[in-house]
Amino acid sequence: MSKEKLIAGLDIGTSRIRVLIVGQKSEDEALEPVFQDEEVSVGIRNGTVINPERVSEIIQSLFYKAYQETGQKINSVYANYNGSHLFSVQSHGLVSVSRANQIISEEDIKRVLDAAQAISLPSKNREIFDHYPKEFIVDTEKGIKNPKGLQGIRLEVDILALGGFSSYLRNTKKAVLDSGLEASDLVISPIAAARAVLTESQKESGVALLDIGAGISSLAVYEEGSLIHFAVIPMASKNITGDLAIALKTRLDIAERIKIEQGACIFRGKDKKQEIETEDGEPLVFSDKLLVKVISARLLDIFGEAEKELEKISKEKSLPAGIVLTGAGSKLPKIVRLAKDKFNLPVIIGKPKGILGVSEDPGMATVCGLALLGSDAERAKRTGGSDILKNISSFLKKGFKIFIP
Repeated sequence: MSKEKLIAGLDIGTSRIRVLIVGQKSEDEALEPVFQDEEVSVGIRNGTVINPERVSEIIQSLFYKAYQETGQKINSVYANYNGSHLFSVQSHGLVSVSRANQIISEEDIKRVLDAAQAISLPSKNREIFDHYPKEFIVDTEKGIKNPKGLQGIRLEVDILALGGFSSYLRNTKKAVLDSGLEASDLVISPIAAARAVLTESQKESGVALLDIGAGISSLAVYEEGSLIHFAVIPMASKNITGDLAIALKTRLDIAERIKIEQGACIFRGKDKKQEIETEDGEPLVFSDKLLVKVISARLLDIFGEAEKELEKISKEKSLPAGIVLTGAGSKLPKIVRLAKDKFNLPVIIGKPKGILGVSEDPGMATVCGLALLGSDAERAKRTGGSDILKNISSFLKKGFKIFIP
């Protein structure tokens, strides 16, 4: 591959830290991977970076391998915020249109977004780091996505603001920066995963992405093309492993192996006994029925919490594109059937697309999405353009370089 600009996605996850570097020779060609690798996570608990020094060492190791393989030094990455400390807040802004002819300008849009960002949080240790416009309202007309050039007296906006615990946000930035990289952008994991697995049609119709990771699960809901809700569920795949270890009275590593190799979510047929050899020489005997009972119970807990979040925004029965499951935890056999029975909505597994030759593994959704978001941002910078929504997105992300204060 010729020396085109390379774009790096960095997924800082509970169990794995993944890197995917892609290149694109021309605007008309698909993205191609030039490097991908992963290492076991250290210094991360339930998606939250608690030891940035250890995480930074792993990132350095991965990007040194990338340099050896590609011959090109990567200076910046598109990375993710993760963890149970993340939250979302709905906010509203209102301004009067400034021009005498009452034509809405970009300055008016910036002012109303500024007004919406004046959010009072209950704790000084929490901060808002990103904002997503849901809709603009001109006078009383709702549902407007791009108000520039419209005529009106009053301009309003509804946004979804994303925030987190300040120290943990700084830890993520520090881990990236101390590895010698700049963070071109930092987005929450389900938004990155959504870029890789959801279509524009799904986002327009109404869809919920449920990303079941190792340490946490996260929910992102889209409607009319906009992000309208985000929530973290503090249960995920490792909880299933823990439940199995307790039920089977075995070590966590053995429980993880059983979950991956023999786990299922729906029990059908006769109850068979399974037996596996362990390192201490004592075989472990368990039944298929018990395995399904333990796994399905925890998954139903996760689905139940997701359903509560949908009820908060009155979307538990009104998502035409249904539920899209992704993340490594979505690979359990018959999980779609279990989810359909719980949600009473269409359910599919979301597999990453858009990058040639990359496995359609749901566990790769976040890192693929980060690379795709990076490609989108680089293309927008190259082409410029006057699309106000692109300008709004750039404004809300406060530039493309993030530094520790």
